[in-house]
This record gives sequence, structure tokens and C-alpha cells, in this order.
Amino acid sequence: MHTATIDCQLDYEVGSPTHFCFNIESAFHEAHTVVEERLSITPSVKVRHFCDERNGNRFVRLDAPKGLLSVNYHAQVELNHAPVPLYLEEAPVTAIPDDVLRYLMPSRYCESDIMSRAAQQMFGHLSPGLSRVQAIESWVHDSICYLPGFSKSTTTAQEVFVQRAGVCRDFAHLGITLCRALNIPARLVVGYVYFEEPPQDFHAVFEAWLEGRWVLFDATGMAPNDRLVRVGTGRDAKDVAFATIFGNVQMLRKELMVDQGDVPAGQSPEAALATLPVTA
Repeated sequence: MHTATIDCQLDYEVGSPTHFCFNIESAFHEAHTVVEERLSITPSVKVRHFCDERNGNRFVRLDAPKGLLSVNYHAQVELNHAPVPLYLEEAPVTAIPDDVLRYLMPSRYCESDIMSRAAQQMFGHLSPGLSRVQAIESWVHDSICYLPGFSKSTTTAQEVFVQRAGVCRDFAHLGITLCRALNIPARLVVGYVYFEEPPQDFHAVFEAWLEGRWVLFDATGMAPNDRLVRVGTGRDAKDVAFATIFGNVQMLRKELMVDQGDVPAGQSPEAALATLPVTA
């Protein structure tokens, strides 16, 4: 069993009273157990916690006054990811559960309807199942250049497909889109994991629904999926922003440390997943 020690530091200059919604705490999920955690916020403000029962995402809401806001999340987590079978079948659309069907639909960053023809031409001839999703994962890995700063927080999967460059969330969005275009439910997962390059940050991968279970895929190949500490799960990045901000705010610092025992810890001053603006 692997363990992870996580430290996330977020500092902001708040220009006027602002409402924040953070999604930085380890999610409630069967793949890991939180042994210890603490959330520290300066200045002291009233905090509201709530959980998305569908996905186990945990949210923290607060009203910050003008001035400096500092948020720190620290956790120790035990990981117990289940092994993935060598063969898994795709489910026919008629057999997809009601609560999974939403992950078959186009979404803001994943235009699977527009990408349908391309997906069918590229992968429609392959045998359905785990191997076809692995082929999508491999194609995205081989065809898209990991290039921090190239894409924006508004970049969609179709744009990544054309531009052939982006960061982890762009790789994941494209994988999700190609899966959905082939009638395979898929969704975005964001979490903490150690990787050597680029330096530490929130990491995005995707999940596909195969034979009655969700299976993780990482088209960047930056870290083993069984080391990921899940934070957010959703249709795309719109659902899993680490901070949604309603006001005039400037980020001063974002540093993450992930220590997974047998690999060294690291931290990043850069953001691979940008803070998203107010979402409707």
C-alpha cells in the first residue's frame, strides 16, 4: 500500500470582499483513505463545507475580506487502488446506468459531437473495450506536445486536437472527448500525485466506464495512476476547478508538495490547471 503526504498552499491578494469556493481536499473515494488532514485559513473567517455526493468532491466556501488570504491544506493519505483487469468490455448505450449517462454527453470543454467523425475514422475500426481506450490514450500521448503556458483555461478538446499542444487537463479533455464520441462514458479526474517534470501541481487524468467500473487513464504518462490522490471528479474542468472566485482577486502564490515515500517531494510555483473564473 502506498502513502502520500500532501501540502497545498494558496495565497491571494483580495481587492474587495470576495466569495471563494475551494476544491482542494482529498475526495471521499474508495481508492484512498485520509489518515490525517487539516485546513488552515488566515485571516480567520466563517467556513462552510459541503460534499458532492455523486462523486465525493469536497468543497469549502468562504467570504474573504479585502486584504491577504492564505489557505493551507495538509493531509496524509493511504492509497489502495484496485488492480485493473487485462480485459474489459464496453457497455452498450442501452446498458449504461442513469447516473453514468451524463458522462456520455458533450460538455463545455469536450465537444464529442463535433469530434465524432474524427473519432470514428481514427478508432472506430478497433475492437471495443479496454484496448480501444488504451489506443486513444497512446494516440493522445504520442500526438500532443506537453507545453506549459501554450493553452488557456478556456481551451477546448477540439482546439487541442488542432493545435497539438497543451497541459495535462488538455490531454485529459481530448481523451474524454474521443471516448464519448465512440459512446464510451468518460470524465475528468483531478488530484495530487508526485512527478519529476514539470514540478508539482494539480494533475488531471481521465476515466472511462468499462464493464461496470471506472478505469483511470493518463495520456501524459507523467505518473502512475495508482499513486493519484483524487480531489475532484466531473464532466470536465468546469466541474473541478481547485478555486472558483467571485470577486477581484490576484493569486500571489500556489505551491504544492507531494511526498509519496519512495520518491522525493517537490513543489511548483507554476499552475498547470488555472484557477477558473466564475462559472455558470
